[in-house]
Amino acid sequence: MTQVSARLPDDLVQSIDQAARRLHRSRAELIRQAVEYYLEDLEDLRLGLERLQDPADSLLDWEEVRAELLAAH
Repeated sequence: MTQVSARLPDDLVQSIDQAARRLHRSRAELIRQAVEYYLEDLEDLRLGLERLQDPADSLLDWEEVRAELLAAH
């Protein structure tokens, strides 16, 4: 596993340490998990934008979907 160094503001490190203590995790675990979640979210956003730009991928109209869902009950 590669070790990475980063400079963070003191108040952010304090928040990380507090969260790590509450979750019974190490600072490194918490930071690693936060980066993993961020990268997953970033990939989801990239895929979403890619789909929005694809003319072959149909978009759903919220009002139509809502009406269909309400009519189904």
